[in-house]
Amino acid sequence: MKKIMIQLTAGKGPAECCRVVVCVQSLIMKQARQIGFQIEVLENKAGELNGTLQSSIMVMTGNNPDKFLNEWIGTVQWIAQSPYRKYYKRKNWFIGIHAFDEKKILQWNLKDVKLETCRASGPGGQKVNKVETAVRGTHLPSGIQVLAMDMRSQLENKKLCLERLEAKVMIWQTEQLLEQQQTQWQNHSDLERGNPVKTITGDLN
Repeated sequence: MKKIMIQLTAGKGPAECCRVVVCVQSLIMKQARQIGFQIEVLENKAGELNGTLQSSIMVMTGNNPDKFLNEWIGTVQWIAQSPYRKYYKRKNWFIGIHAFDEKKILQWNLKDVKLETCRASGPGGQKVNKVETAVRGTHLPSGIQVLAMDMRSQLENKKLCLERLEAKVMIWQTEQLLEQQQTQWQNHSDLERGNPVKTITGDLN
Protein backbone atom coordinates (compact mmCIF):
# COMPACT_ATOMS: atom_id res chain seq x y z
CA MET A 1 0.00 0.00 0.00
CA LYS A 2 1.31 3.43 -0.94
CA LYS A 3 0.30 6.71 0.63
CA ILE A 4 0.62 9.59 -1.84
CA MET A 5 0.37 13.31 -1.16
CA ILE A 6 -1.28 15.20 -4.04
CA GLN A 7 -1.21 18.97 -4.45
CA LEU A 8 -3.42 21.02 -6.76
CA THR A 9 -2.41 24.66 -7.24
CA ALA A 10 -3.71 27.62 -9.20
CA GLY A 11 -0.31 29.29 -8.86
CA LYS A 12 -0.69 32.98 -9.58
CA GLY A 13 -3.68 32.35 -11.84
CA PRO A 14 -6.95 34.32 -11.60
CA ALA A 15 -10.19 33.31 -9.87
CA GLU A 16 -11.11 31.06 -12.79
CA CYS A 17 -8.01 28.93 -12.16
CA CYS A 18 -8.93 28.74 -8.47
CA ARG A 19 -12.36 27.50 -9.54
CA VAL A 20 -10.68 24.83 -11.70
CA VAL A 21 -8.85 23.58 -8.57
CA VAL A 22 -12.25 22.89 -6.96
CA CYS A 23 -13.59 21.12 -10.04
CA VAL A 24 -10.47 19.00 -10.58
CA GLN A 25 -10.32 18.10 -6.89
CA SER A 26 -13.86 16.74 -7.14
CA LEU A 27 -13.04 14.76 -10.31
CA ILE A 28 -9.88 13.22 -8.86
CA MET A 29 -11.59 12.19 -5.62
CA LYS A 30 -14.55 10.67 -7.48
CA GLN A 31 -12.37 8.71 -9.93
CA ALA A 32 -9.95 7.54 -7.23
CA ARG A 33 -12.78 6.16 -5.08
CA GLN A 34 -14.40 4.46 -8.07
CA ILE A 35 -11.28 2.35 -8.62
CA GLY A 36 -10.82 1.52 -4.95
CA PHE A 37 -8.38 4.12 -3.61
CA GLN A 38 -8.87 5.84 -0.28
CA ILE A 39 -8.58 9.61 -0.66
CA GLU A 40 -9.21 12.56 1.62
CA VAL A 41 -8.45 16.27 1.78
CA LEU A 42 -5.62 17.15 4.15
CA GLU A 43 -5.73 20.91 3.68
CA ASN A 44 -7.54 23.45 1.49
CA LYS A 45 -6.42 27.06 1.02
CA ALA A 46 -9.38 29.17 -0.01
CA GLY A 47 -9.26 31.58 -2.94
CA GLU A 48 -10.51 35.15 -2.80
CA LEU A 49 -13.98 34.26 -4.12
CA ASN A 50 -16.49 31.84 -2.62
CA GLY A 51 -16.32 28.41 -4.19
CA THR A 52 -12.64 28.72 -5.18
CA LEU A 53 -9.39 27.25 -3.87
CA GLN A 54 -5.89 28.63 -4.23
CA SER A 55 -4.51 25.18 -3.52
CA SER A 56 -5.38 21.81 -2.03
CA ILE A 57 -3.43 18.93 -0.51
CA MET A 58 -4.97 15.45 -0.60
CA VAL A 59 -3.81 12.08 0.70
CA MET A 60 -4.44 8.99 -1.42
CA THR A 61 -3.80 5.41 -0.25
CA GLY A 62 -3.86 2.27 -2.37
CA ASN A 63 -1.94 -0.27 -4.42
CA ASN A 64 -0.21 0.72 -7.68
CA PRO A 65 -1.44 4.34 -7.89
CA ASP A 66 1.09 5.33 -10.59
CA LYS A 67 -1.14 4.58 -13.59
CA PHE A 68 -3.95 6.69 -12.14
CA LEU A 69 -1.63 9.54 -11.15
CA ASN A 70 0.13 9.65 -14.53
CA GLU A 71 -3.12 10.85 -16.08
CA TRP A 72 -3.18 13.89 -13.82
CA ILE A 73 0.33 14.89 -12.76
CA GLY A 74 1.59 18.00 -14.54
CA THR A 75 -0.44 20.86 -15.98
CA VAL A 76 -4.19 20.47 -16.48
CA GLN A 77 -6.01 22.73 -18.95
CA TRP A 78 -9.70 23.50 -18.47
CA ILE A 79 -11.61 25.08 -21.35
CA ALA A 80 -14.68 27.05 -20.29
CA GLN A 81 -16.32 30.46 -20.34
CA SER A 82 -15.44 32.48 -17.25
CA PRO A 83 -18.20 32.22 -14.62
CA TYR A 84 -17.08 35.55 -13.15
CA ARG A 85 -16.55 37.75 -16.24
CA LYS A 86 -19.46 37.40 -18.64
CA TYR A 87 -17.91 38.83 -21.80
CA TYR A 88 -14.31 37.82 -21.12
CA LYS A 89 -12.80 36.20 -24.24
CA ARG A 90 -10.24 33.97 -22.54
CA LYS A 91 -11.46 30.39 -22.13
CA ASN A 92 -8.26 28.48 -21.24
CA TRP A 93 -7.44 28.04 -17.54
CA PHE A 94 -4.48 26.11 -16.12
CA ILE A 95 -3.57 24.51 -12.80
CA GLY A 96 -0.58 22.45 -11.64
CA ILE A 97 -0.77 19.03 -10.00
CA HIS A 98 2.12 17.42 -8.11
CA ALA A 99 2.37 14.13 -6.21
CA PHE A 100 4.87 12.62 -3.75
CA ASP A 101 5.25 9.32 -1.93
CA GLU A 102 4.73 10.04 1.77
CA LYS A 103 7.79 7.95 2.70
CA LYS A 104 9.98 10.26 0.60
CA ILE A 105 8.51 13.34 2.25
CA LEU A 106 8.49 12.41 5.90
CA GLN A 107 11.82 12.64 7.68
CA TRP A 108 11.01 11.83 11.28
CA ASN A 109 13.88 11.49 13.72
CA LEU A 110 13.39 11.37 17.47
CA LYS A 111 16.79 13.04 17.85
CA ASP A 112 15.12 16.20 16.50
CA VAL A 113 12.54 16.16 19.30
CA LYS A 114 12.89 17.76 22.71
CA LEU A 115 10.51 16.42 25.37
CA GLU A 116 9.67 18.25 28.61
CA THR A 117 7.35 17.27 31.42
CA CYS A 118 5.07 19.71 33.23
CA ARG A 119 2.05 19.73 35.49
CA ALA A 120 -1.33 19.53 33.81
CA SER A 121 -3.55 22.53 34.58
CA GLY A 122 -7.28 22.50 35.14
CA PRO A 123 -9.84 25.30 34.64
CA GLY A 124 -8.65 28.70 35.85
CA GLY A 125 -5.11 27.48 36.30
CA GLN A 126 -6.05 24.95 38.97
CA LYS A 127 -3.50 22.16 39.24
CA VAL A 128 -4.98 18.81 38.24
CA ASN A 129 -2.30 16.92 40.13
CA LYS A 130 1.02 17.48 41.82
CA VAL A 131 2.89 15.12 39.51
CA GLU A 132 4.28 16.29 36.16
CA THR A 133 2.20 14.07 33.89
CA ALA A 134 1.78 16.47 30.93
CA VAL A 135 4.36 16.25 28.15
CA ARG A 136 5.42 19.01 25.77
CA GLY A 137 7.23 18.02 22.60
CA THR A 138 9.18 20.41 20.37
CA HIS A 139 10.40 19.55 16.88
CA LEU A 140 13.64 21.54 16.87
CA PRO A 141 14.13 22.02 13.08
CA SER A 142 10.64 23.51 12.63
CA GLY A 143 9.85 24.88 16.08
CA ILE A 144 6.51 23.03 16.08
CA GLN A 145 5.24 22.30 19.60
CA VAL A 146 2.60 19.92 20.93
CA LEU A 147 1.32 19.58 24.51
CA ALA A 148 -0.34 16.33 25.60
CA MET A 149 -2.15 16.22 28.94
CA ASP A 150 -5.14 14.00 28.12
CA MET A 151 -3.98 10.98 30.11
CA ARG A 152 -3.12 10.56 33.78
CA SER A 153 0.02 8.64 32.93
CA GLN A 154 3.14 10.52 31.84
CA LEU A 155 4.10 7.55 29.64
CA GLU A 156 0.74 7.63 27.83
CA ASN A 157 0.97 11.40 27.37
CA LYS A 158 4.48 11.01 25.94
CA LYS A 159 3.21 8.51 23.36
CA LEU A 160 0.27 10.76 22.48
CA CYS A 161 2.53 13.81 22.24
CA LEU A 162 4.90 12.07 19.81
CA GLU A 163 2.02 10.85 17.63
CA ARG A 164 0.52 14.34 17.37
CA LEU A 165 3.89 15.96 16.80
CA GLU A 166 4.78 13.52 14.02
CA ALA A 167 1.45 14.26 12.27
CA LYS A 168 2.06 18.02 12.45
CA VAL A 169 5.63 17.68 11.23
CA MET A 170 4.43 15.57 8.29
CA ILE A 171 2.06 18.36 7.20
CA TRP A 172 4.83 20.96 7.66
CA GLN A 173 7.34 18.97 5.60
CA THR A 174 4.73 18.34 2.91
CA GLU A 175 3.92 22.04 2.66
CA GLN A 176 7.62 22.91 2.42
CA LEU A 177 8.16 20.50 -0.47
CA LEU A 178 4.96 21.40 -2.30
CA GLU A 179 5.70 25.11 -1.97
CA GLN A 180 8.98 24.49 -3.80
CA GLN A 181 7.14 22.57 -6.53
CA GLN A 182 4.51 25.30 -6.86
CA THR A 183 7.21 27.94 -7.28
CA GLN A 184 8.95 25.79 -9.89
CA TRP A 185 5.66 25.30 -11.76
CA GLN A 186 5.01 29.06 -11.74
CA ASN A 187 8.53 29.84 -12.96
CA HIS A 188 8.13 27.46 -15.90
CA SER A 189 4.43 28.04 -16.41
CA ASP A 190 4.65 29.24 -20.02
CA LEU A 191 6.48 26.09 -21.12
CA GLU A 192 4.33 23.69 -19.10
CA ARG A 193 1.04 25.33 -20.02
CA GLY A 194 1.85 24.79 -23.66
CA ASN A 195 1.95 21.03 -23.05
CA PRO A 196 -0.85 20.01 -20.65
CA VAL A 197 -1.13 16.37 -19.58
CA LYS A 198 -4.91 16.63 -19.58
CA THR A 199 -7.45 18.92 -21.23
CA ILE A 200 -11.01 19.16 -19.93
CA THR A 201 -13.93 21.03 -21.46
CA GLY A 202 -16.84 21.80 -19.16
CA ASP A 203 -18.84 24.36 -17.25
CA LEU A 204 -17.13 25.98 -14.25
CA ASN A 205 -20.38 27.11 -12.59
